[in-house]
Amino acid sequence: MSNEIKASLFDMLNAIMEIESFFLNEPKVFSIYQSDIRTKRAVERNIEIIGEAMRRILVKDADFKISNSRKIVDARNRIIHGYDSLSDDFIWGIIINHIPILKNEIELLLTNEL
Repeated sequence: MSNEIKASLFDMLNAIMEIESFFLNEPKVFSIYQSDIRTKRAVERNIEIIGEAMRRILVKDADFKISNSRKIVDARNRIIHGYDSLSDDFIWGIIINHIPILKNEIELLLTNEL
């Protein structure tokens, strides 16, 4: 694995850990998330970072093995370009259903490389 890909994986992992940090003192409750504009924007920004880092990885290695890699990039694009039609449900689904899986995959990839 190239140093550029490793750097992008670390960027993704850092963004995931930042998202998780927003819920350390608050339970993961949709209504709480939905009413906190700062947390919403911070989560969206970190998903953008994750998506951009994934895009950079795919440019280097189109067959890189991360589940839903293309959907990760698509989520970034949807946030950036479709900001006016973005739903809280969409982002919440990423937080609850996809971020934990992605974190595990990245940690496994990085552990195997170090």
